[in-house]
Amino acid sequence: MTHLNGSFEDTGYEKPKKKRRTGLVILLGAVGLVLIAAIVAGGYLFSLARSFDSGTTKLPDAFPEETLRPQKAEAAKDAVNILLLGSDTRATNQGDEEFAVLPNGGRSDTMMLVHIPANREGVYVTSIMRDTWLDIPGHGKAKINAAFAFGGVALTVQTLEGLLDTRIDHVASIDFEGFKGLTDALGGVEINNPIAFKQNLTNGFVFPKGVQTLGGEEALAFVRERYAFTDGDYQRVRNQQLFVKAIMSTLMSKETLTDPGKISETVKEFAPYVAVDETLDAVKVATLGSSMANVRSSDMTFFTLPNSGTGRSADGQSIVIPDMAVISDFAEALKQDKVGQFVEDNGL
Repeated sequence: MTHLNGSFEDTGYEKPKKKRRTGLVILLGAVGLVLIAAIVAGGYLFSLARSFDSGTTKLPDAFPEETLRPQKAEAAKDAVNILLLGSDTRATNQGDEEFAVLPNGGRSDTMMLVHIPANREGVYVTSIMRDTWLDIPGHGKAKINAAFAFGGVALTVQTLEGLLDTRIDHVASIDFEGFKGLTDALGGVEINNPIAFKQNLTNGFVFPKGVQTLGGEEALAFVRERYAFTDGDYQRVRNQQLFVKAIMSTLMSKETLTDPGKISETVKEFAPYVAVDETLDAVKVATLGSSMANVRSSDMTFFTLPNSGTGRSADGQSIVIPDMAVISDFAEALKQDKVGQFVEDNGL
């Protein structure tokens, strides 16, 4: 069965065999776009654009050689594809498979492909599960998050461009410390949690079912937890998608957009923890953000890269099996800038 969004499921709690460090899987690159759109709307573009450019760092060599890259199809020439990554600078356990060091030489659980169509009437966000078993150029079959260890950001981009035969226009990564500060700068973010669970740590946070407001530390725990669920990463991805939509709603609320102090503090907290490719500066982000001025959180669609569930590789690794037939349909939709039709056809 193909997994696109998954289903919610109540689970018991199990203690992990050992504490692991994971990357933050969260759509903060898109949050950055909305922040700049807010700057444009509020008239603070020049000063805060300088803060964005001076505060962010650049991802060197974010793209593979040009000869290895697909060209955009004419139908999608004005669409924009952004690869969003996450890092965890507090992660020090290099012996674990989940160590995360960006931009190069480490693994990241953070992978979301954001497709912004040419008509700018929505945003489509595809979560790519870290254990998805794909062809890594020059290395054979492996989990997608291993591409970082093999060849950094450029190889990860090359892998996904090869899978989807679609060009990635920009890359952005966010350290989870910035995510925590961003949440606190907004005064917390309200969510409607579908499943009660407890963070699987001693004295971990408890998340009851229903509406609640999360601060930075709580939000980080909410989007990182996977051991509390029988389906692990699947529920974690759903929680990440839920929180992203909630944070977008907060950012685009009247209370935020009409509060210069909150906008300034949000950019100040966000920028130092962001790394972007060398072509993604404040001017380009502002231009894209202004073109999305009418997009609201309700216009965002989240789904997971189509897969057929979990399995085992020939060498015994636990993997997520990609559904190549449906992925092929998705790739064609990207090339034709018809992702909205793909979403409708697949009931997403």
